[in-house]
Amino acid sequence: MGAGKSTVGRLLADRLGLAFQDVDEVIAQRTDLSIPDLFERHGEPHFRDLEQATIVELMQGPESVLSLGGGAVEHEQVRAAIAGSTVVYLEVSHEQALRRVGDDPQRPMLRRSDLAQLHEHRRRAYRAVATVTVATDDRDAQEVVAEILSVLPATGAPPG
Repeated sequence: MGAGKSTVGRLLADRLGLAFQDVDEVIAQRTDLSIPDLFERHGEPHFRDLEQATIVELMQGPESVLSLGGGAVEHEQVRAAIAGSTVVYLEVSHEQALRRVGDDPQRPMLRRSDLAQLHEHRRRAYRAVATVTVATDDRDAQEVVAEILSVLPATGAPPG
């Protein structure tokens, strides 16, 4: 949250000539519910199940730039689905993430009392699966995309 996944993902997809897919947007379209409404009506566990199934399905489709939510890689099936693909982790400090998202009511995870601990837990989880890690603090999206593009050919795996 607040790392720039959607902005950077769209720019990167454009530069690579690929489709961009944001998992949260796909889920919202399929359920006809916003993510906050989905959390409120059905709870986080239901959202995580939908998230996992959606990612597994999208990873089987045509090559694209896929934006995953913060909790996605905590699921074994998601880790298995993204294995072998280039996984770019946009690393953002907790402080910078909060400055970027503010008090956005569209982000139900902001209501958690353990947000700093959750951020650290997810940072470790993403570092464990990432083939490329790019720091985003105090950088604009174009700089981040340029860095990603500069290392993509070296990874040897297609973007996923």
